[in-house]
Amino acid sequence: MIRARTFMDARTQSHNNAELNWWIFMRISGLILGFLVLGHIYMTFIQVSEADATFTAVVGKLANPAWKFYDWLILALALMHGTNGARYSIEDYVRTRPNRAWVKGVFYTVVGLVFAFGTIGLFSI
Repeated sequence: MIRARTFMDARTQSHNNAELNWWIFMRISGLILGFLVLGHIYMTFIQVSEADATFTAVVGKLANPAWKFYDWLILALALMHGTNGARYSIEDYVRTRPNRAWVKGVFYTVVGLVFAFGTIGLFSI
């Protein structure tokens, strides 16, 4: 696990390219997620009045494939970012290898189901 704050420190601490790539992904996805979520909040809660925030308005908005992709991108990036962060915590706090395998297996299954149901729910509207 990399505990560096800069790219050069991360590069020297990484034992393989996968960890370095995940370290880079966490920085980039966190930045992108910040802008995506702020845009979503603006378009959902500020741009639309409370009286116009109805189920019909949401369905009308999601009729546009660009909005579906925008919301799906938030879902996918947030789940990947959160899953990788949880993976770091699992590596830190679950000490034995068999227990770590079980915890990760259950956790990844739950994340996969949330992603599948979220995608189905988003694209079925």
